[in-house]
Amino acid sequence: MKIVREPVVAGIFYPDSKSQLEQEINLLLEITKSEKYYENIFGLVAPHAGFPYSGKTAAFAYNTIIGKNYDKVIVVSPSHREYFPGISIYNGEAYKTPLGEIELNHEIISKLTDEENFIFKGINGHKQEHALEVQLPFLQVVLKDFTLIPIVMGDQRKEYVDKLADKIASVYDEKTIIIASSDLSHFHNRKKSEKLDLLVEENINAMNYEKMLNDLETNKCEACGGGPISVLIKSALIKGYNNAEVLYRTDSGETTGDTSGVVGYLSAIIYS
Repeated sequence: MKIVREPVVAGIFYPDSKSQLEQEINLLLEITKSEKYYENIFGLVAPHAGFPYSGKTAAFAYNTIIGKNYDKVIVVSPSHREYFPGISIYNGEAYKTPLGEIELNHEIISKLTDEENFIFKGINGHKQEHALEVQLPFLQVVLKDFTLIPIVMGDQRKEYVDKLADKIASVYDEKTIIIASSDLSHFHNRKKSEKLDLLVEENINAMNYEKMLNDLETNKCEACGGGPISVLIKSALIKGYNNAEVLYRTDSGETTGDTSGVVGYLSAIIYS
């Protein structure tokens, strides 16, 4: 029997109708088009709230890979609903959204998990996690045909960041793209949120993952996917990709009009 991870936030975070979902993503991509073209893209940072809140921000990132020839996508996500030691890669055959099934790349998954204690195949972090799932419809629209390596970090300490970044760098080729899923600060007023989120933006633009991990550890900034972002940056540096650019940053107040307690979002690109 084929083991497929069914969508759990379709109809909540994004439309559960195929046609409506495609229409909404294409509209978001249309309103975030850019004149700038990036040739060699290693990875993206994209937020993972409901599409009405962070879909526009995510679209700025996904616009940059339209027409690119990636056949493997590694998505690195935080775990919101359960803590577990280590890093979990889904042990089924596919992830599913209303746009269809995405087959997993078992060859790459085996290379990441073989002879590893920290990185393992399992369902830990995958059962109810939205942060990975909400990236997939965007990818299905902009890339069409690819295999997936879905990774959830149960623990985002530096030792896990370093291990995963090294392993991803070892399996990377130019037909692979890495997506780091993260929102920013949660439920501060806009003035405080801006201060916290600007620090994340500066660390990404400087490709300084070690400072970002330290800033997160000392509560100078907030990012639920700070570990995944750091994994993306470190693996990029290993492979010689030295440029980063935050494409767009905002908060939930842009949608709700309420700036008394916002959630921050940004999208970014890592390239050579």
